[in-house]
Amino acid sequence: MIEELHISELRLKIESYFPISDKSWSLIRSIITFKALEAGDILLRNGQIAKNVYYVCKGVLRAYVTDYDGNIYTKNIFLENDFAGSTVSCLLTKPSDFALEALEQTLLISINYKKYRELIENNIDLKNFYIAYLERNWVIDKEQREVSLVMENATDRYIKLLDKHPDIDKRIQKLHIASHLGITPTQLSRIRKNIKKNT
Repeated sequence: MIEELHISELRLKIESYFPISDKSWSLIRSIITFKALEAGDILLRNGQIAKNVYYVCKGVLRAYVTDYDGNIYTKNIFLENDFAGSTVSCLLTKPSDFALEALEQTLLISINYKKYRELIENNIDLKNFYIAYLERNWVIDKEQREVSLVMENATDRYIKLLDKHPDIDKRIQKLHIASHLGITPTQLSRIRKNIKKNT
């Protein structure tokens, strides 16, 4: 019953980009599986070739990069109703440049990327969904995030993050949020204090 609910949510997510037929939806259903993770589990390792993309039903994933000195940077955070994965690794069948880790108990729908590519070659509505998804997430959102990092201060970026995910402070460690915003945990503490003072 719970799985059916998450599958319905996945269809709604897909159709928020582009409507798909019942035939195409049944094809998508045939290539998905569920995957459960515990906090701290690594879903994709840096240097591993990704074979799946994921829909987050419940929980939190973070994508992080480790530099040559061993410093870790949180590239992205994925929560409920987000798609996650290394699209570049899937597309090019090359090792991923980042790792994916569960930050709490997480339930995912796993979509086999190779089979999905075969489906979009033969189904125009799935191809249109894919184009709309790439445009919104890899062109529009990516550009807005890049501009935000340059033009907005850290307080504005943090407030935007809270608007999108009001409970994020209770779910994710301060150091991961700070890294995602491109600041230090100390700076984040200062921002939180200032916001409390002004509210």
